[in-house]
Amino acid sequence: MPGTVLVVDDEKNIRRTLRMVLEGDGLEVRDVERAEDALQVLLEERIDAVVTDIRLPGMSGIELLQRIRSMASWTRIPVLVISGHASVGVAVDAIKLGATDFFEKPLDRDRVLVSVRNALRASQLADEASALRTAAGAREEMVGESAVMRRLYAEVEKVAPTRGRVLITGESGTGKELIARAIHRMSPRHEGPFVKVNCAAIPAELVESELFGHEKGAFTGAVARKRGHFETADHGTLFLDEIGDMPLAAQAKVLRALETGEVSRVGSDQTFNVDVRVLAATHRDLEREAREGRFREDLYFRLSVVPIRSPALREHPEDIPMLVGAFLREFCRQNQMRPKPVHPAVMADLRGRGFPGNVRELKNLVERLVILSGDEITVDDLPAESLRSREVRERHGLPAPEAAPAAREDDDDDDDGAHELRVPGERATLRQHRDDAERAYILDTLKEVDWNISRAATLLGLERTNLHKKIRGLGIKREG
Repeated sequence: MPGTVLVVDDEKNIRRTLRMVLEGDGLEVRDVERAEDALQVLLEERIDAVVTDIRLPGMSGIELLQRIRSMASWTRIPVLVISGHASVGVAVDAIKLGATDFFEKPLDRDRVLVSVRNALRASQLADEASALRTAAGAREEMVGESAVMRRLYAEVEKVAPTRGRVLITGESGTGKELIARAIHRMSPRHEGPFVKVNCAAIPAELVESELFGHEKGAFTGAVARKRGHFETADHGTLFLDEIGDMPLAAQAKVLRALETGEVSRVGSDQTFNVDVRVLAATHRDLEREAREGRFREDLYFRLSVVPIRSPALREHPEDIPMLVGAFLREFCRQNQMRPKPVHPAVMADLRGRGFPGNVRELKNLVERLVILSGDEITVDDLPAESLRSREVRERHGLPAPEAAPAAREDDDDDDDGAHELRVPGERATLRQHRDDAERAYILDTLKEVDWNISRAATLLGLERTNLHKKIRGLGIKREG
């Protein structure tokens, strides 16, 4: 397994021995005498593992271990501690401080190789897992730079590091789950599980079993013990989506779990503790539901310690181009397609829609456009039932879709051009109208972002290189 190992020991023979052993196994080795020099190497080079003696001149190996573990950028580097004055106490202290392994002099060649290999393999797996979580997080990232979204980001950043319970409200399709995932990802529990439960999708008679688990034989069909979602989410986050649809009987048990941290499986009298942060979401007005007796008022107050509202898409339509760009990249990648440019008239149409289904409706529409369009997404690819299509075409000088002329008795079915409408000069004129509309829309966007090409490209749903080509091709110039 490739990697670079930093050896820290004030004995020259030990450094030479470790270099021979590790380089013989295909590893690169850097060696220094002092912990202070080791810190400098860590700052300047990529180091994959550290092997350090405990007794060093100046800063000790234990102090070096503490410094490495205190730096966020070094926290995943495995540190293996060696000593000629080993004791159980020293070994325990080193492991408690985050040492990956501990061995004593005289060094055993095979023991050293196995320990270093295992440390490098564990570090590599941790890096890969982190990269996968980052990639998954990117796919679940909230998108938008409007004032509305910036306020939402600020609220999430404030509440995420705390233990406070959060009630996320908002219309269906606004991304309440994304908010919950962002809170979990930015919280101290981010290494723990994130468990989502859709309360509206669970039959009323099974809600308690799903949330708290059950014992074998607790009811017909309970053929084995089952862990509930509270237990599965231990040391992590439990997201109760659409909690307004939870039956009142189950609400009482959820309230008890929130108050005491104790849960019990269906069919058992025994209780056990769980450490779970509960986030909840609903499209209902829970305060009104509580007043009218359809939701427990005490549970409502327990859940809504910090209320966060997920805004409807119509409240921040300026984020639509950025959302479209993100969805385009996602669906083109999923369908193994090259990135598709979006005609400005299409973006104008999307920005003017109400989207009662919010971001979910927009995402579904973009997926449809990606699948059904050609190399570029044009107005012709928009749903035929669009009420805005004619307005958008007229505003941008685009032609209406040509209807096939009525068939004549003398039409020849084999004549491919018999049904075309030929108007002298029409093609050049329509192209000019299209260019004018495209030029005007791109210019307006550039002015809006003070000619920030990257920002404009994002709003237009284009790659930067494509936008540069269009600016040159359309003769767009910045005033002054």
